[in-house]
Amino acid sequence: MIVVKIGGNILDTPERLQRFLIDFAKLPGPKLLVHGGGKIASAIGQRLGITPKMVEGRRVTDAETLDLVTMVYGGLVNKQVVAQLQALGCNAIGLTGADANLILATKRPVREVDYGFAGDVAGAPDINVQALEAFFSVGLTPVCAPLTHDGKGSMLNTNADTIASVLATALAPKYSVKLVYCFEKRGVLQDPEDDASVIRHIDSQKYSHLKATGVVSAGMIPKLDNAFAALEQGVEQVLICEAEALASLNQDNFSGTTLSIL
Repeated sequence: MIVVKIGGNILDTPERLQRFLIDFAKLPGPKLLVHGGGKIASAIGQRLGITPKMVEGRRVTDAETLDLVTMVYGGLVNKQVVAQLQALGCNAIGLTGADANLILATKRPVREVDYGFAGDVAGAPDINVQALEAFFSVGLTPVCAPLTHDGKGSMLNTNADTIASVLATALAPKYSVKLVYCFEKRGVLQDPEDDASVIRHIDSQKYSHLKATGVVSAGMIPKLDNAFAALEQGVEQVLICEAEALASLNQDNFSGTTLSIL
């Protein structure tokens, strides 16, 4: 089982997205795709007069922004990706967390920051694994938008990295799961300005050091936090790489960052 998360500049670069989807469609066996879309949402929001507000790499979601991301993530981005996969012979089905009660979440409580209608997923028990297995059994590939629901009729905006992590964790008891975060960089970089400075392997101890020294910061922290949470809960392997590396995932020449507990 391969769970792949795509985001960053890939979604709004048509050529890179098309190449990525060609490689994704070729992956053997059951697979699942989680997508972001924050940059597209921000761009459309700006045209509508909605200025994005970010805190530590996470979007603050007021009522107006919730409408925006529901339209963009669950509609525009999700259906464009599904349509392109269908053209490549991959029978995809687009989903939010509300569809088939796939991902239940709770509205994030107000602490130092009020994130508005942001959804937190407690863990694997909030995932409808039976629904996913039903999709897999009939040859469907789920394509999940970064939206959840609270079970009371409200949608919630949820970090796509988190969704990928909890879906991988929920599937781990039944499958040997590989979680892959694809974005615009080649992996976790020692120097953000040097694309060749990929850190090939990061364990828990090294991750703590990278955070303490500021090598890893801002939006990369929640990504890696989710990755290590998945490893601690049974996911076999987590990889962070550029979208173009997906084709070499199981080859010796794979270039990216591999994460492990030890």
